[in-house]
Amino acid sequence: MRRGQDILRLHGLRLSCRLGVTAAERRRPQPVRADIVLHGDWRCAAEHDRLEDTVDYAALAADLRRELGRRPFQLLEALAEALAAVCLRDPRVAAVEVQVAKRPPASVKGLARFEVCVFRTRPRRVRQTPSNRNPV
Repeated sequence: MRRGQDILRLHGLRLSCRLGVTAAERRRPQPVRADIVLHGDWRCAAEHDRLEDTVDYAALAADLRRELGRRPFQLLEALAEALAAVCLRDPRVAAVEVQVAKRPPASVKGLARFEVCVFRTRPRRVRQTPSNRNPV
């Protein structure tokens, strides 16, 4: 963790979505668990003790649920990527770690659950200089 970077953690967020490689898996929504780690500078929130200076967990959870309702997913990796993109919409979030887990399909014997973890950062903007401008 870099200096000036704080983290907010949302553990065990229960979500539901249509997920799976086969049509049978995607037929009904499946339970998914997510752990979300938001990286940012939360000093202003600590100093002023105001919700508007931090991430509203309830609003974020609603946004994540809405995103999962938009379409079915084949892969847990794609689902994690979609959740990370939602988190990065908030300009205060510098980076996000999303871990999602689900029970494997019945065809996979001896596996308690399947998990994917992605770490994404806000894309850096390239500053225009004479050397990197496109010629007209």
